[in-house]
Amino acid sequence: MQPKILAIISARGGSKGVPRKNIKELAGKPLIAWTIEAANKSKYITRTILSSEDREIIDIAKKYGCEVPFVRPRELAQDDTPGIGPVLHAIEQCPGYDYVVLLQPTSPLRTVADIDSCIEYIIEQGAKFCVSVTEPEKSPYWMYTLEDKTIKPLIEQKQLTTRRQDLPSVYALNGAVYVGETSWLQKTKSFITDETIGYIMEKSHSYDIDTEEDFSFCEWKIRENQNHY
Repeated sequence: MQPKILAIISARGGSKGVPRKNIKELAGKPLIAWTIEAANKSKYITRTILSSEDREIIDIAKKYGCEVPFVRPRELAQDDTPGIGPVLHAIEQCPGYDYVVLLQPTSPLRTVADIDSCIEYIIEQGAKFCVSVTEPEKSPYWMYTLEDKTIKPLIEQKQLTTRRQDLPSVYALNGAVYVGETSWLQKTKSFITDETIGYIMEKSHSYDIDTEEDFSFCEWKIRENQNHY
């Protein structure tokens, strides 16, 4: 029997880097619409809901086909609110699902194939949690801290590796897809645990919008992809 899967799109009204970014127009539609449309195409997601305290975001989400069964309490929409808070609140409001998928609107290049592949992977592996990751632009093996103006390697190495292909493979969270067994998520209160597995996503799908520059780049990327079809 196919598991019941709840997708939560978390979008609050406050935004520092890009004001009102969740509803700012990106390549012809509000940023949040790209995530709603991808979720609605999933062959595994049972129900897609929005968690937001912002009336304008709620109205736009409904317009693009996202269900809004509740309004998020304002105390869960502050600058210092932990990201897991709105997810746990949404689970309480919408019980009865085997898995929860968190989709953040700031990953507009994430595709329905990325979402479904991440869901398939957690089920195939029998894991409790799965998060999307990608190879970072710069390896942490080439990163340093500054101590009294002197550079110190972030990761100690016996010998400095000068060729990228000789470095160990490393991955960074890209913020695009988080999947977890509902019961375990309520216990751990985090998608990141010692048992979390990683689903590798292409770099070209992994851009997370945090600044105006990110916004401009993603718009260019979408336009470029559209011109190829």
